[in-house]
Amino acid sequence: MASTLFSRTFLAATHRLITPSLLPQKPLHLASFLTRRGFFSQLGSYSTAYRSARAMASAGIGARAGYSTSSSVATNEPVVSVDWLHSNLREPDLKVLDASWYMPDEQRNPIQEYQVAHIPGALFFDLDGISDRSTSLPHMLPSEEAFAAGCSALGIENKDGVVVYDAKGVFSAARVWWMFRVFGHDKVWVLDGGLPRWRASGYDVESSASGDAILKASAASEAIEKIYQGHSVSPITFQTKFQPHLVWTLDQVKNNMEDQTYQHVDARSKARFDGTAPEPRKGIRSGHIPGSKCVPYPQLFDSASQTLLPAEDLKKRFEQEEISLDKPILASCGTGVTACILAMGLHRVGKTDVPVYDGSWTEWATQPDLPMEGEDSSS
Repeated sequence: MASTLFSRTFLAATHRLITPSLLPQKPLHLASFLTRRGFFSQLGSYSTAYRSARAMASAGIGARAGYSTSSSVATNEPVVSVDWLHSNLREPDLKVLDASWYMPDEQRNPIQEYQVAHIPGALFFDLDGISDRSTSLPHMLPSEEAFAAGCSALGIENKDGVVVYDAKGVFSAARVWWMFRVFGHDKVWVLDGGLPRWRASGYDVESSASGDAILKASAASEAIEKIYQGHSVSPITFQTKFQPHLVWTLDQVKNNMEDQTYQHVDARSKARFDGTAPEPRKGIRSGHIPGSKCVPYPQLFDSASQTLLPAEDLKKRFEQEEISLDKPILASCGTGVTACILAMGLHRVGKTDVPVYDGSWTEWATQPDLPMEGEDSSS
């Protein structure tokens, strides 16, 4: 079934470029699509060579000379450059994941865009598919067992390093970076600038997927579903180690609203935060959680290259909003996606333990008894 639908929707386009505006707007189920196997060089301890490469990469400069299979990348650095990935793309212990995802009002289909153009060998990581099936909230963090099953179906092992990218630059990739860290896998990085920077650097993309890849994508989605139906899945090649301090629940946020132990930072736009612009999801009022502050996630990127700002510039962004980097920080957003960009930026400045409120504003705003602030919160 998967291969049949794939043939109808994609094979006719493999020899021509299709722009996003020409792609079908109706979402297509993951079981119809898949990906190719990724490759990698295992990344270990921090090296002196990488220090200079990191500085170059953060400035948007190619740092190929500083990266090689013998130069390792630190887990306290959240991103790698496109030049580094290009140099290490075919290494056996690297998995590259296309984690593209879009807001509901964007009317874009990430699975089909992946099929048209992706980094060679990249797998497709479905943010909505690898999620908690027991809640109506969108793409909530799955259980440990479910995440392990999904990653195993994709062929990911604990020995692998993982590089995640998306088609917007850095957007949904940060969410998957956070997910792997929540489940104890620190050898994970976001591709700085994502697919746009990869293509702008002149690197090739591929527009085909093997039958094996199609089966893997289908298997990952099916494995998650089986776990939530109470069935066992095997083999499991990816072991999890849950890090509860990196994910917060509604009750934790409620308690923090009273004691203010953590500074609460919201990644949404100022207009949504203030309640002057509507939320992208119908039926959700705009506004914000009392006591929170707003740092819109685009402010963490260089406007020209769409790469993560250097650490000193990131510090200034947070300090401008009177957020102390010497005190604990909690991040939230609309549905727990762009909050992970804040966590990623704070990771670069040394705050590697920033929790994300998984349900974020969508969960908070649908609870009738919870307080809200902003112009729309009283309606």
